[in-house]
Amino acid sequence: MRNRQSDVFTDLLFNILLGVMILFLIAIVFIRPDASKGKIDLDAQYVITISWPDGNPDDIDTWVQDPNGEVAWFKRKNVGLLHLDRDDRGMREDTIEIGGQKIENPLNQEITTIRGVVPGDYTVNVHYYETETKMPVEVSVRLARINPVYEIVYYGKLTLAAKGDEATAVRFTIAADGSITDVNKLPKSLVSFINPK
Repeated sequence: MRNRQSDVFTDLLFNILLGVMILFLIAIVFIRPDASKGKIDLDAQYVITISWPDGNPDDIDTWVQDPNGEVAWFKRKNVGLLHLDRDDRGMREDTIEIGGQKIENPLNQEITTIRGVVPGDYTVNVHYYETETKMPVEVSVRLARINPVYEIVYYGKLTLAAKGDEATAVRFTIAADGSITDVNKLPKSLVSFINPK
């Protein structure tokens, strides 16, 4: 005759083991790689990208004015909903050390974001701040709307001839619905607006 008490204990252990196995199998079914892994969420509605030739040591700066007359630049990176996310200084500070080996990033690019929809007129200027080459620099300008889908609104190029030169890269108007209209290049100085002589 078998002991009834040990049969109940064995049944209880078996049921616990069975429950743990079922929970384990359910967990495996619901474990999936995170689909958003590697996704970069930009906290922005619009992105302005200024770039110049890779490996060029010259320093080109971005200046952006919002409808309220506020200007974002390298000394005021956050103004209202404008933010200078990346201030590139040519080849200065473009190296990192990994495992005792220096790695150089040749990319020259400044990125400014507009982190909301503020209707009105915007001006984007580029300024030839510092030079090592003492040569003209060709600058590319891209304006993109991020939401609801990524869309390049403007792409153009211009040349800055010498240190101290400033040029209007693009001017545009953001409407109340977030659309961009009246894209033009009418000249407007921002550097002298901030630093009057």
